[in-house]
Amino acid sequence: MLNLTDENFQEEIKKSDKLVLVDFFATWCGPCEVLGPIIEKVVKDFSDKIELFKANVDEFPLVSNKFNVDRIPNVVLFKNGEVVDSFIGLMSESETKKWLENALKNNAETTKPEDVQKLKDEFIKQSEEYAKKSGFNLNPDKKTVERIFNGLFENEKKYGKKYCPCRRVTGNPEEDEKKVCPCFWHKDEIAKDGNCFCRLFTK
Repeated sequence: MLNLTDENFQEEIKKSDKLVLVDFFATWCGPCEVLGPIIEKVVKDFSDKIELFKANVDEFPLVSNKFNVDRIPNVVLFKNGEVVDSFIGLMSESETKKWLENALKNNAETTKPEDVQKLKDEFIKQSEEYAKKSGFNLNPDKKTVERIFNGLFENEKKYGKKYCPCRRVTGNPEEDEKKVCPCFWHKDEIAKDGNCFCRLFTK
């Protein structure tokens, strides 16, 4: 997370290979002080897709004027240096997360087949290494592993995280965090049943 200035703003937001979320704030702004930590907390869940920048409006009036930031807090989402979404004012954590999820969904790029295959290969490699390190195995059935990968991939696109496709996403962050693969229950399930619930890992 960087602090932007009039001098580096355009360069920094253009060169990022992720979407850039800019929190326009001021130290004297009460709502900004409340919203700032909320933004930082929410963005952590999407750190693989979003880069967060803090922009003190008193330190770069030219940029604030260019993007019509006349009220704060003002949160702006950029893609390749262009504004794609924004909101003004104070929102709760759940509202902020919902806004960000919708913005990501609306601005998602179609993943090329070759990129999906690369992600799949990396997933299988990492899963095999994790299984070996943990004392169990990746399911030898390639079709099962591919099915699970596809479900995880779709959940990541939809929700921002690789939630187990065999478990329901409730929208409760604390509860759903346990469902990120490898899930909270997988080791106990393998010990008891010989495989985790979705059958990605086996004894």
